[in-house]
Amino acid sequence: MTDKTQKDTKKPMTDEERVALCQKLDQELDDFINSLERKRYTEGWPEDRWEEEMNKHPFFMKTTPDNGELSPLAEGLAKLKYDPDENTPLELAMNYKEDGNFNFKHKNYRLAIMGYTEGIKQRCDSAEINASLYNNRAASHFFLHNYRSALYDSEKALKFNPEHKKARLRAAKAAFEIKHFDTCIKHCEILLETSKDKEVTEILNTAKKKLMLQERDERKKLSKDAKNAEQKEAVITAIIDRGIKISNCEDEDDIDLSKLEPSLPGAQDAIVHIEDGILKWPVLFLYPEYQMTDFVKDCPENVPLLNQLEQLFPAPWDKEDKYSCSTVNVYYEGRDKMPHVIDPCKKLTDLLVLKYFELRAGTPAFFVLPRGSKVESRFLESYI
Repeated sequence: MTDKTQKDTKKPMTDEERVALCQKLDQELDDFINSLERKRYTEGWPEDRWEEEMNKHPFFMKTTPDNGELSPLAEGLAKLKYDPDENTPLELAMNYKEDGNFNFKHKNYRLAIMGYTEGIKQRCDSAEINASLYNNRAASHFFLHNYRSALYDSEKALKFNPEHKKARLRAAKAAFEIKHFDTCIKHCEILLETSKDKEVTEILNTAKKKLMLQERDERKKLSKDAKNAEQKEAVITAIIDRGIKISNCEDEDDIDLSKLEPSLPGAQDAIVHIEDGILKWPVLFLYPEYQMTDFVKDCPENVPLLNQLEQLFPAPWDKEDKYSCSTVNVYYEGRDKMPHVIDPCKKLTDLLVLKYFELRAGTPAFFVLPRGSKVESRFLESYI
């Protein structure tokens, strides 16, 4: 018998034969699922990976493995299902749709997605089949909580068939899950134009409430962002007006709050800010003798530095009582890389505009040493 005669006399598989064949492969398909890479399904599988995953298994394999070995069952199945000479695009789309439906019924949603995807790729000329393929793939994504993909596929199905109620309902549900409440409302309202459905009405009412809250929160956020931007601009303007020099800033236009963030761990929320026109600074006091530091938040610029020291002394680590406001000298390291002694009775803002003072990491820093001590002498000699 010739090949042509064999082709002409070939009988199509019945539904019973197809189910029996699928059952035969069921265990092998389960093994395939377990061998797939584990992923968190938030966006579905990207298009370029579906074919790669499918081609690992004889049920979807389109090319012979590298070792050249292919079981007779897989070889016959591949030819039957994937050979374009044996099937029209419509027949191929239908075959893949049946494969997807079979796996969907068995809750193998990942494999169902594969089948529907291959059916979509056939680009058959049946709008109804294409709508069904996209709708079914949307259902598979929905069960895997891939709500964005479910919404995309549902709306693709509606392009082929705008009257597809299941696709529109799923689009509404998927949009609700990803907080696209305006899209959800649109689909619900279209559904309710033709029939009053309790479930759709409940989804619509809930989505409207959620949208109102979402819009309220967005208005609050915009208001807060605008207020923060205004605050930031006020701080920068105040720094420029006072003539405070900032390290790593070429000129006034180069000043921004990112260069004023404290670099100390956990101190980022202590950035300089303005209240009632008064700059409030984070200030760092360093005690070289004990390698200790004090970090003080919200130091008003119009208050003498001495006021801050009075709150810090006596220090718990000063066992010899060497540190008091009357017994210490306070220095800053200038932009000339030399130490400069300051008068702590001056206001903080007056200290920040001294000739050699340069603000680093948004935090004025001062060295505190016992006056006339060996520690102070060694500190000063280290700069020579």
